[in-house]
Amino acid sequence: MDMQQKNTYFDTYNNNTHRIGRICVILILLILLAAPFAMGLVVGAAPDLKAFAMGFMSIAVIYIPSCIVEFLIYTPMLGAGGSYLAFITGNLINMKIPCAVNAREMTGAKVGTPENEIISTLSIATSSLVTTLVIAVGVLLIIPLQPILSSPALQPAFNNVIAALFGAMAYRYFRGGMKIAALPLITMTLLCVLVPSVISSVSFLIIPSGAMAIGIAFLIHKNQQKKELK
Repeated sequence: MDMQQKNTYFDTYNNNTHRIGRICVILILLILLAAPFAMGLVVGAAPDLKAFAMGFMSIAVIYIPSCIVEFLIYTPMLGAGGSYLAFITGNLINMKIPCAVNAREMTGAKVGTPENEIISTLSIATSSLVTTLVIAVGVLLIIPLQPILSSPALQPAFNNVIAALFGAMAYRYFRGGMKIAALPLITMTLLCVLVPSVISSVSFLIIPSGAMAIGIAFLIHKNQQKKELK
Protein backbone atom coordinates (compact mmCIF):
# COMPACT_ATOMS: atom_id res chain seq x y z
CA MET A 1 0.00 0.00 0.00
CA ASP A 2 1.55 3.32 -1.10
CA MET A 3 1.40 6.61 0.83
CA GLN A 4 -1.54 7.96 -1.15
CA GLN A 5 -3.61 4.87 -0.44
CA LYS A 6 -2.69 5.09 3.25
CA ASN A 7 -3.77 8.74 3.39
CA THR A 8 -7.04 7.92 1.62
CA TYR A 9 -7.73 5.06 4.01
CA PHE A 10 -6.92 7.22 7.03
CA ASP A 11 -9.19 10.03 5.78
CA THR A 12 -12.02 7.52 5.41
CA TYR A 13 -11.31 6.20 8.91
CA ASN A 14 -11.35 9.74 10.36
CA ASN A 15 -14.61 10.64 8.58
CA ASN A 16 -16.28 7.50 9.93
CA THR A 17 -14.88 8.22 13.38
CA HIS A 18 -16.29 11.76 13.38
CA ARG A 19 -19.69 10.55 12.18
CA ILE A 20 -19.97 7.83 14.81
CA GLY A 21 -18.45 10.07 17.50
CA ARG A 22 -20.92 12.89 16.88
CA ILE A 23 -23.87 10.52 16.95
CA CYS A 24 -22.65 9.01 20.24
CA VAL A 25 -22.04 12.43 21.81
CA ILE A 26 -25.53 13.61 20.87
CA LEU A 27 -27.10 10.42 22.25
CA ILE A 28 -25.13 10.69 25.50
CA LEU A 29 -26.14 14.33 25.95
CA LEU A 30 -29.80 13.48 25.31
CA ILE A 31 -29.67 10.61 27.80
CA LEU A 32 -27.92 12.68 30.47
CA LEU A 33 -30.39 15.55 30.09
CA ALA A 34 -33.50 13.42 29.64
CA ALA A 35 -32.94 10.97 32.50
CA PRO A 36 -33.49 13.37 35.44
CA PHE A 37 -36.48 15.05 33.79
CA ALA A 38 -38.02 11.66 32.96
CA MET A 39 -37.57 10.52 36.57
CA GLY A 40 -39.17 13.74 37.75
CA LEU A 41 -42.19 13.23 35.51
CA VAL A 42 -42.60 9.61 36.65
CA VAL A 43 -42.54 10.43 40.38
CA GLY A 44 -44.33 13.76 39.95
CA ALA A 45 -41.44 15.85 41.24
CA ALA A 46 -40.20 17.80 38.24
CA PRO A 47 -37.54 20.40 39.12
CA ASP A 48 -38.18 24.12 39.19
CA LEU A 49 -36.82 25.24 35.81
CA LYS A 50 -35.95 28.70 37.09
CA ALA A 51 -33.93 27.27 39.98
CA PHE A 52 -32.40 24.75 37.60
CA ALA A 53 -31.30 27.51 35.20
CA MET A 54 -29.77 29.57 38.02
CA GLY A 55 -27.91 26.55 39.38
CA PHE A 56 -26.72 25.58 35.92
CA MET A 57 -25.39 29.08 35.16
CA SER A 58 -23.50 29.28 38.45
CA ILE A 59 -21.69 26.05 37.58
CA ALA A 60 -21.34 26.74 33.85
CA VAL A 61 -19.36 29.92 34.50
CA ILE A 62 -16.64 27.76 36.04
CA TYR A 63 -16.79 24.58 33.98
CA ILE A 64 -17.40 25.85 30.43
CA PRO A 65 -14.04 27.69 30.20
CA SER A 66 -12.38 24.65 31.79
CA CYS A 67 -13.98 22.33 29.23
CA ILE A 68 -12.87 24.55 26.35
CA VAL A 69 -9.30 24.57 27.63
CA GLU A 70 -9.27 20.79 28.06
CA PHE A 71 -10.69 20.31 24.56
CA LEU A 72 -8.05 22.54 22.95
CA ILE A 73 -5.20 20.87 24.85
CA TYR A 74 -6.20 17.22 24.84
CA THR A 75 -7.71 16.79 21.36
CA PRO A 76 -4.40 17.24 19.48
CA MET A 77 -2.84 14.71 21.88
CA LEU A 78 -5.54 12.07 21.52
CA GLY A 79 -6.78 12.42 17.96
CA ALA A 80 -10.39 12.05 16.83
CA GLY A 81 -11.28 8.56 18.08
CA GLY A 82 -9.44 8.92 21.37
CA SER A 83 -11.02 12.32 22.04
CA TYR A 84 -14.58 11.11 21.49
CA LEU A 85 -14.02 8.09 23.72
CA ALA A 86 -12.25 10.09 26.42
CA PHE A 87 -14.79 12.90 26.64
CA ILE A 88 -17.74 10.50 26.60
CA THR A 89 -16.37 8.14 29.27
CA GLY A 90 -14.74 10.87 31.41
CA ASN A 91 -11.84 10.71 33.88
CA LEU A 92 -9.48 12.33 31.37
CA ILE A 93 -6.90 13.77 33.75
CA ASN A 94 -6.52 10.85 36.14
CA MET A 95 -7.18 7.92 33.77
CA LYS A 96 -7.42 8.45 30.02
CA ILE A 97 -4.61 10.97 29.42
CA PRO A 98 -1.96 9.02 31.41
CA CYS A 99 -2.99 5.80 29.65
CA ALA A 100 -2.78 7.37 26.17
CA VAL A 101 0.53 9.12 26.90
CA ASN A 102 2.09 5.94 28.27
CA ALA A 103 0.90 3.90 25.28
CA ARG A 104 2.32 6.50 22.90
CA GLU A 105 5.66 6.46 24.67
CA MET A 106 5.82 2.66 24.62
CA THR A 107 5.11 2.47 20.88
CA GLY A 108 7.17 5.50 19.87
CA ALA A 109 4.22 7.15 18.09
CA LYS A 110 4.34 10.90 17.51
CA VAL A 111 1.53 13.38 18.12
CA GLY A 112 -0.42 14.22 14.98
CA THR A 113 0.39 11.00 13.14
CA PRO A 114 -2.05 8.23 12.13
CA GLU A 115 -0.15 5.88 14.43
CA ASN A 116 -0.86 8.14 17.39
CA GLU A 117 -4.55 8.27 16.47
CA ILE A 118 -4.82 4.48 16.46
CA ILE A 119 -2.73 4.00 19.61
CA SER A 120 -4.69 6.64 21.53
CA THR A 121 -8.04 5.16 20.50
CA LEU A 122 -7.02 1.62 21.45
CA SER A 123 -5.47 2.65 24.77
CA ILE A 124 -8.45 4.77 25.83
CA ALA A 125 -10.91 2.07 24.76
CA THR A 126 -8.96 -0.47 26.81
CA SER A 127 -8.84 1.92 29.76
CA SER A 128 -12.62 2.43 29.55
CA LEU A 129 -13.30 -1.31 29.49
CA VAL A 130 -10.93 -1.96 32.40
CA THR A 131 -12.45 0.91 34.37
CA THR A 132 -15.95 -0.47 33.81
CA LEU A 133 -14.81 -3.92 34.93
CA VAL A 134 -13.10 -2.55 38.04
CA ILE A 135 -16.19 -0.50 38.95
CA ALA A 136 -18.41 -3.56 38.51
CA VAL A 137 -16.15 -5.62 40.75
CA GLY A 138 -15.98 -2.75 43.24
CA VAL A 139 -19.76 -2.49 43.42
CA LEU A 140 -20.01 -6.23 44.13
CA LEU A 141 -17.31 -6.12 46.80
CA ILE A 142 -18.01 -2.70 48.35
CA ILE A 143 -19.83 -4.15 51.38
CA PRO A 144 -17.30 -6.91 52.21
CA LEU A 145 -14.37 -4.50 51.77
CA GLN A 146 -15.95 -1.57 53.61
CA PRO A 147 -14.01 -2.13 56.89
CA ILE A 148 -10.72 -2.21 54.99
CA LEU A 149 -11.45 0.75 52.71
CA SER A 150 -12.59 2.92 55.61
CA SER A 151 -9.45 2.19 57.61
CA PRO A 152 -7.71 5.42 58.68
CA ALA A 153 -4.36 3.95 57.63
CA LEU A 154 -5.44 3.89 53.96
CA GLN A 155 -6.95 7.38 53.75
CA PRO A 156 -3.65 9.18 52.98
CA ALA A 157 -3.11 6.81 50.04
CA PHE A 158 -6.56 7.53 48.57
CA ASN A 159 -5.97 11.28 48.93
CA ASN A 160 -2.71 11.16 46.98
CA VAL A 161 -3.44 8.74 44.13
CA ILE A 162 -3.60 11.41 41.41
CA ALA A 163 -0.53 13.25 42.72
CA ALA A 164 1.49 10.02 42.79
CA LEU A 165 0.31 9.02 39.30
CA PHE A 166 1.14 12.33 37.65
CA GLY A 167 4.32 12.80 39.66
CA ALA A 168 5.70 9.53 38.31
CA MET A 169 4.68 10.40 34.75
CA ALA A 170 5.88 14.00 34.94
CA TYR A 171 9.34 12.99 36.12
CA ARG A 172 10.06 11.36 32.77
CA TYR A 173 9.34 14.63 30.96
CA PHE A 174 10.98 16.89 33.53
CA ARG A 175 14.16 14.84 33.41
CA GLY A 176 14.43 15.29 29.63
CA GLY A 177 13.64 19.03 29.63
CA MET A 178 14.46 20.44 33.04
CA LYS A 179 15.30 23.87 31.61
CA ILE A 180 11.77 24.14 30.24
CA ALA A 181 9.96 22.54 33.18
CA ALA A 182 11.75 24.16 36.12
CA LEU A 183 10.18 27.64 36.08
CA PRO A 184 6.55 26.54 35.47
CA LEU A 185 6.92 23.78 38.07
CA ILE A 186 8.33 26.11 40.73
CA THR A 187 5.81 28.85 39.95
CA MET A 188 2.77 26.58 40.06
CA THR A 189 4.02 24.86 43.24
CA LEU A 190 4.47 28.19 45.02
CA LEU A 191 1.09 29.38 43.79
CA CYS A 192 -0.65 26.26 45.12
CA VAL A 193 1.18 26.54 48.45
CA LEU A 194 0.43 30.26 48.90
CA VAL A 195 -3.11 30.11 47.49
CA PRO A 196 -4.49 26.60 48.24
CA SER A 197 -7.89 27.46 46.75
CA VAL A 198 -6.45 27.32 43.20
CA ILE A 199 -5.62 23.62 43.56
CA SER A 200 -9.19 22.79 42.55
CA SER A 201 -8.75 24.79 39.30
CA VAL A 202 -6.17 22.58 37.63
CA SER A 203 -7.60 23.17 34.15
CA PHE A 204 -7.11 26.92 34.49
CA LEU A 205 -3.55 26.51 35.75
CA ILE A 206 -2.68 24.62 32.56
CA ILE A 207 -3.01 27.84 30.55
CA PRO A 208 -0.34 29.97 32.32
CA SER A 209 1.99 27.02 32.99
CA GLY A 210 1.70 25.85 29.38
CA ALA A 211 2.29 29.38 28.10
CA MET A 212 5.40 29.67 30.29
CA ALA A 213 6.77 26.34 29.03
CA ILE A 214 6.12 27.29 25.39
CA GLY A 215 7.77 30.68 25.88
CA ILE A 216 10.85 29.17 27.52
CA ALA A 217 11.13 26.51 24.81
CA PHE A 218 10.90 29.23 22.16
CA LEU A 219 13.67 31.29 23.81
CA ILE A 220 15.91 28.22 24.12
CA HIS A 221 15.30 27.40 20.46
CA LYS A 222 16.14 30.96 19.37
CA ASN A 223 19.35 30.94 21.44
CA GLN A 224 20.39 27.64 19.88
CA GLN A 225 19.79 29.07 16.41
CA LYS A 226 21.94 32.10 17.22
CA LYS A 227 24.76 29.87 18.45
CA GLU A 228 24.60 27.76 15.28
CA LEU A 229 24.82 30.85 13.09
CA LYS A 230 27.95 32.12 14.81
